[in-house]
Amino acid sequence: MLIGIDVGGTHTDAVAVESGKVVASGKVATAHDDLLSSVLGALEIVLKAVSPEDVTRLNLSTTLSTNAIVEGRTDEVGVIVSSGPGIDPYNFQTGKFYFPVKGSIDHRGEEVAPVVEKEIMDAFETCVAADVTAYAAVSKFSTRNPAHEEHIAESIASKSDVTSLGHRFSGQLDFPRRIATAYYNSAVWRLYNRFADAVEAGVRAKGITAPVNILKADGGTMPLESSREIPVESILSGPAASVMGVLAQRCIGKDCSDSPSPEGDTLILDIGGTTTDIALLVVDAPLVEKDGISVGSFPTLVHALKTRSIGVGGDSALHYSAGALRVGPERKGVCMAEGGSSPALMDALIYCGHASFGDSSASRKGIESLAEECGMEPLALATSAITLAVKTISRAVHEFIEEVNSTPVYTIREILSGADLAPDQVSIMGGPAEAFQKLLADELQIPVYTVPQYAVANAIGAAMTKPTFELELFADTEAQTLFIPVMGERRSVSSKYKLLDAVLDAKEALVSYFEQRDIVIGADEIEVTEEQSFNMVGDYGTVGRNIRVKCQITPGVDI
Repeated sequence: MLIGIDVGGTHTDAVAVESGKVVASGKVATAHDDLLSSVLGALEIVLKAVSPEDVTRLNLSTTLSTNAIVEGRTDEVGVIVSSGPGIDPYNFQTGKFYFPVKGSIDHRGEEVAPVVEKEIMDAFETCVAADVTAYAAVSKFSTRNPAHEEHIAESIASKSDVTSLGHRFSGQLDFPRRIATAYYNSAVWRLYNRFADAVEAGVRAKGITAPVNILKADGGTMPLESSREIPVESILSGPAASVMGVLAQRCIGKDCSDSPSPEGDTLILDIGGTTTDIALLVVDAPLVEKDGISVGSFPTLVHALKTRSIGVGGDSALHYSAGALRVGPERKGVCMAEGGSSPALMDALIYCGHASFGDSSASRKGIESLAEECGMEPLALATSAITLAVKTISRAVHEFIEEVNSTPVYTIREILSGADLAPDQVSIMGGPAEAFQKLLADELQIPVYTVPQYAVANAIGAAMTKPTFELELFADTEAQTLFIPVMGERRSVSSKYKLLDAVLDAKEALVSYFEQRDIVIGADEIEVTEEQSFNMVGDYGTVGRNIRVKCQITPGVDI
């Protein structure tokens, strides 16, 4: 028995899935100031129909980290960086407690100059005086040698609650991205861990002993235990749940002939109460950003599915200003049909007959009252609001597709042979999905299908998402060292160590990582996404090889 819980901007949904079928579901309003109550409230509904002892896995998709960053509710972070010569570290400043210090490690991992202890302690004392207890330590070539980052962490350990080390997030040689990733990881660490503590305690109190996992931005999951150290990986887990929901439900609960063709390229639209999330599947493969997403104005190393969110949803407020009707992006609570105090987009859909639920008389009163204020006929106002919303979604879709085709930085491009992507079908989900189906089909001029059980599709996607993980291995045969950053493993290898050896060791390390967490994976689930070996030349010829291998478990769903 699998349980999936999706914490959305408007509702928190929970489902229980057994043998690919939903056997129970629950939906509650999301309390943004108390997400735990929403999680447990939805879970309680599901547990009325299933036994806690039968649950084998619980996957959770949460907006906590994303919302904390967007709303400015993160901790201040003391960021200590060691860049070495040839680069101005101030070009990559994150936050106001940012301290470049002297010290340098070269591209081969050799120390050129040690970090200056006094500069570290001066930075630390400044942070302590400001009650900063979260830190990040990043050096330019720490993926080749993390000694400087580890030294900084040891120096400030006495009064730091967390220190995120840049080399732990990726072996990728991208100093600015590692700075931003380490910064955000520490910024959300305390808030996220408090939430994780409460979730674990709450779930166990319900009698569930099964593993609890968190959905990641790349469409995989990670154990709750691991997520405590890298909460930054939970950013954008909501849009990822949308994609996995479509993958999971291609043939669940209805005849496949009524579903989008798995052979076609599929546009995904998740229309919630607050936002619409947009994504793409290319023959059942989601687009994945190679280098990492940007959070705010900072590129990071957080691998994620390629998505876009816009501020149009069923509860988007309708308002009239400067002689023009506007839809969103503000949300003033639920629509009037559900007891809200001001008209929203869903009220317009109800007024025009595209939807029918809740108190339709409240929707009519709200639309008529706003129309009177605007000097418009109620039907004209409601129609205009719907048209504006549909065209806003359509414009965002076209911009999204244009961006994908003009910036080929997504892994799926490796199999597209340079052809432009043009989706020929749409899968739509979310509470207002049925209301928008025909409207968007007419606007986009391609078939639009509602996802089976569209109202809880994200929770289904969360429930059925399988674990995934990415691992990088570095080997220097001259120094006879091997280093796997994300596992903190460093050991000796022979000077005859070759690329094939590295590939086998990387796969073995990945299998070992999951075995330690009682998860069995097969060799066919591991793919090598990058493998490089280049000669290092000294005064008298080749002195060794520098080897890099990256492998991962491909994100997917358990059917």
